Amino acid sequence: MRIAIDARELHGKPTGVGRFLGELLAAWNTMPAAQVHDFIQLTPEGTDRGTFWEQVDLPELVRRAQADVLFSPGYTGPLRPPAPMVVAIHDVSFAAHPEWFSWREGARRRTITRLAARAAARVITISEFSKREIIAYLSVETEKVSVVYPGVSSLVAGRGFTPRPNVLFAGSIFNRRHVPELIEGFARLARRHPDIRLEIVGDNRTSPRIALTSRDGIHIRSYVPDEELRRLYAESAAFAFLSEYEGFGLTPLEALAAGLPLLLLDTPVAREICGDAAIYVKRADAALIEQALESLLFNDAERERILGAARSLLPRYSWTECARRVLHILVEAANG
Repeated sequence: MRIAIDARELHGKPTGVGRFLGELLAAWNTMPAAQVHDFIQLTPEGTDRGTFWEQVDLPELVRRAQADVLFSPGYTGPLRPPAPMVVAIHDVSFAAHPEWFSWREGARRRTITRLAARAAARVITISEFSKREIIAYLSVETEKVSVVYPGVSSLVAGRGFTPRPNVLFAGSIFNRRHVPELIEGFARLARRHPDIRLEIVGDNRTSPRIALTSRDGIHIRSYVPDEELRRLYAESAAFAFLSEYEGFGLTPLEALAAGLPLLLLDTPVAREICGDAAIYVKRADAALIEQALESLLFNDAERERILGAARSLLPRYSWTECARRVLHILVEAANG
């Protein structure tokens, strides 16, 4: 079978969609069941990676490839696909929270994603929470949507030492992730524990923009190379991710796999994905954050409880199983 793939997100600095697709391709490359298929990666020749290429050029490339099925891993795809299409929709924040987007960008995302979901033979998403949101906000039939959990792998191969009392946040910085509140809660704790540090790594995409600057004990960077990020994971003692909306939330799981206990905002998707392997706060309140961080850093029994829960939780997130299930859905779609 010939499987065409919209591979735009593999170029440049891969974001969540690019990492998702990259892990699938790596797993398919070693999976015996995938060896009987041809995977055809389709990318723009020029700089246009937007809607025009997707709606005009991509369908023609699929036809030329004589593909049996098209996999669109990044929310949208051709509205008139020349072959059965499987589209991955990771979340619908643009529909559930339109206030987080400009009017033009929100309207564009809502319209094209809804139409792509209707044009697709199957829709893949990454949590039961996102499935409910897709059905509710995009009016997609329940039986059309399949949940496939992503895998997770540790960025740190064995710790082998006692980490510093550092707290780490890694990920793009959006308003919904409450980084200013994390900084405030950490600063309150640092007054009593001046040796602790907060490391924040992520591109500031807040809108309206919130200015975030490094200061004593708080180090903020928009980007670090992979080797530096691995060092930060290895040297940290806890991971904080106070997001009120995610489709899945991969970075907290990567932190668990690296041996870091979690501080999370108490949301349905956080509970679904991380279970008991975290301390949860009901709201992004500085006093609650201070108390939770103190427990994560200095309460050995609580740390061990969380990491024990992580050891039972992490095996459910396998890139091999994820790739197997996505491939099965692609074959089903191709066979009509």
